[in-house]
Amino acid sequence: MNEDTTHQAAASNGNRNAPRKSSTGIVKMVLVALGAFAFTFSLVPLYRIACEKVFGIRLERGVAEGVQEARTPATERWVTVQFDGGVNSRLPWEFSPHQLDMRVRPGQQYETTYYARNTSDRVVVGSATPSVAPARASGYFNKTECFCFTAQTLQAGEARDMPVRFIIDPNLPADIKTVTLSYTFFKNDVLTARASSDDDRLAATR
Repeated sequence: MNEDTTHQAAASNGNRNAPRKSSTGIVKMVLVALGAFAFTFSLVPLYRIACEKVFGIRLERGVAEGVQEARTPATERWVTVQFDGGVNSRLPWEFSPHQLDMRVRPGQQYETTYYARNTSDRVVVGSATPSVAPARASGYFNKTECFCFTAQTLQAGEARDMPVRFIIDPNLPADIKTVTLSYTFFKNDVLTARASSDDDRLAATR
């Protein structure tokens, strides 16, 4: 075999090996790209875990995750609402809830009533101050109708049922199982004096 023939054979073998080397290089590049993508994608949950667990930073959740979390308490959760009521010593009334507790589903409206009676022989106006316990639950207890929104006037010896309609917000913290709604009635001196004067004028004209 002469020298020219040897060079031709080597060139032919090099041409055949070139596609193989090129294909191998492309495969390696694709694998590297896939690996980089997978690494970048994995950084999202790792970043969330680092922020929430290590640094105590709570990140915003996805729309679907937030919707599912909001629906779960309203459809599967029960909360016990306890009712309490009392009067200030200067108010000559009897005042108490008709029922002491109620099991409710967050997100649904419920109604309960309180009983009030003026035990004096004069007209008396009272104003109720509500409170919710624990304090963390107060922002999640929504009253849609309540006698506490306005002052209440009871004639001498008059008795009345006073309704309360309320909704527990579905976002109430999961560790709160019981919520207590309390009312304290106080004598409204200004409105009581005005009502008494009106009654005296009416009595004088009879």
